Amino acid sequence: MRCMTPPLSEVLDDVLAGHRLTEEEAVRLLSTRGRDVLAIAAAADELRERRVGDIVTYVRNQNINVTNICVNACGFCGFSRKPGDADAFFYGEAAVREKARAARERGVTEVCTVSGLHPEFDARSYADIYSWIRDEAPGVHIHASNPMEVAYAAEKSGISTREVLGMMRDAGLATLCGTAAEILVDSVRAVICPDKIDTATWARIIREAHGLGIRSTATIMYGHSENEADRARHLGVLREIQDETHGFTEFVPLSFIHRNTPLYRAGQARPGAAGREDLLMLAVARLFLDNFDHIQASWVKVGTKMAQMGLLSGADDLGGTLFEESISREAGARDTDYLDPAEMQRMAGDLGRVLRQRTTTYTRLG
Repeated sequence: MRCMTPPLSEVLDDVLAGHRLTEEEAVRLLSTRGRDVLAIAAAADELRERRVGDIVTYVRNQNINVTNICVNACGFCGFSRKPGDADAFFYGEAAVREKARAARERGVTEVCTVSGLHPEFDARSYADIYSWIRDEAPGVHIHASNPMEVAYAAEKSGISTREVLGMMRDAGLATLCGTAAEILVDSVRAVICPDKIDTATWARIIREAHGLGIRSTATIMYGHSENEADRARHLGVLREIQDETHGFTEFVPLSFIHRNTPLYRAGQARPGAAGREDLLMLAVARLFLDNFDHIQASWVKVGTKMAQMGLLSGADDLGGTLFEESISREAGARDTDYLDPAEMQRMAGDLGRVLRQRTTTYTRLG
């Protein structure tokens, strides 16, 4: 702290004393360079210890990506395909049921499914998928869809998004994925995902889900064409929703994987976030999101070594085992298919922390 300029040290002292960061202060922290980055990380780590202690958590889960066929063409996505593409895929009922049975046999507690917006999908399509999973893996938590899929299903079926959420819940959906958020600033969304729902619609559907008792994660995708002010505004939107609903289970920063994406190849995005930005995103989230208990360091996006450093920068969770992962891999990430809990144990133990398995909603299992 001695090497820091007084304004920054005062901000950190104040937040540790209970001050709620402003977005302007968040921009200041997110823009920090040099060894002051480590001081911010240390403050976030102290706040993490106060809030959740020294437990590092993970969930034993499996992804089921039902299809990569998508009507959208988001610039940051290397996953989506069009009908007729050689590597396009779609898993029907038999395949989904088989994957759900495999998940049950592996002892997972969560099945997560997010897929492309298939041109033939409607609200009943999503409900059917969840009912197949529920049939084959009873008792396994279904963490699925996102506000974009809800809006798409509502449009295709001619019903309200609230009705879609109710159908999904009745079919087995337990929690909603907080993805499709990317950056909750419409000027950025116009560049990276112009065909997706706008910020207000994303926030409305999340509020509707929370109001129906469907909790969700919260995410951000950073490191492409946004700036620090955009990231701070995004955090502000999430904090405002959490103040109202208390429905977010965790915050998951998703570092942009650039290699195979149209956005990067067209010169409209940077080659992902730097390590400094990864650590600051976690640390500032911990300091800013004072109404969130859990911050996840996504090993899929940043790798296991940087994820371990994230555990020293405000994070308390390592995410899931996954077993199947396609979206980050297709964007250019490597070694994303599975992380053994034994390796997670090594990562946590090396820091003097204790690893515990959790449920999707952070009930500890061990």
